[in-house]
Amino acid sequence: MPPVSASPPRALLFGGTGPIGRRVLARLQARGWQVVALSRGEAPPLPAVEWRQGALPGSAGPGDGFDAILSCGPLDLFAQWYAATPTGPTPVVAFGSTSVHVKDRSPDPAERALAARLREAEERVAATAAGRDAAVTLLRPTLVYGGGGDRNLSRIAALARRHGLFVLPHDARGRRQPVHVDDLADAALAALDGPGRGLRAFDLPGGETLAYRDMVARVLASLQPPRRLWLLPGPLFSLAAWTARALGVHDAGPAVLQRMREDLVFDAGPARRELGYAPRGFAPEAWMFEGGSI
Repeated sequence: MPPVSASPPRALLFGGTGPIGRRVLARLQARGWQVVALSRGEAPPLPAVEWRQGALPGSAGPGDGFDAILSCGPLDLFAQWYAATPTGPTPVVAFGSTSVHVKDRSPDPAERALAARLREAEERVAATAAGRDAAVTLLRPTLVYGGGGDRNLSRIAALARRHGLFVLPHDARGRRQPVHVDDLADAALAALDGPGRGLRAFDLPGGETLAYRDMVARVLASLQPPRRLWLLPGPLFSLAAWTARALGVHDAGPAVLQRMREDLVFDAGPARRELGYAPRGFAPEAWMFEGGSI
């Protein structure tokens, strides 16, 4: 008799229609996983994928019977579902954000509240996993690009396309490490390969560190046709930014604009050692920023 083949592993995926989640979903399919993916609305049929309609945290459905649970959407909503839903010791891989390190000291109350929600969500996921003897890996990306539709570089690209240029203060030299969605998806699958035990948390910066204004300049140069970057003296830029907000051109507040001058740099060493993380340098192309909203 031929040997009986083992059933393929099953994964429950949240955020499967988002920029990171789409890449994670494709990798799970390629590896032979059966995937149940949550979607708020109708989603296109895909091989080995069962779409479950619902929304976090209250209508996302059950969590038992899976070999892995992956969250590529809002961590706070996932944390609420996870704490309230039996899953047993199933390993968890969940994306958060390096904003948890940065925005807790922001002058903007909304940004401080975001950092607090992220910290609380991390703690809730960790406590829930510990109570279930489940391994959990928290992944904190820096500035994400490559999937379109993000509210950072894709939005900058959209504004530049509309107005033919983008304006920054001349001292926007705070260092950044933009990270590509494909590198994040690779990290998520690597975390599944070696889930270990207990809690692991990794910051996931991109493979290149560059000044904010140089990062934006590369984005503008990648567009078709390329757009111009205007660098203004600080007081003149502040006036231009205030006028743009008043006219509804953008809604970036003073805290966002001030961070252009600050270094936001994180250590990829632990992720390199434990996940084999090897992020690419920043080489943007125009298609990476399609779908950005203004």
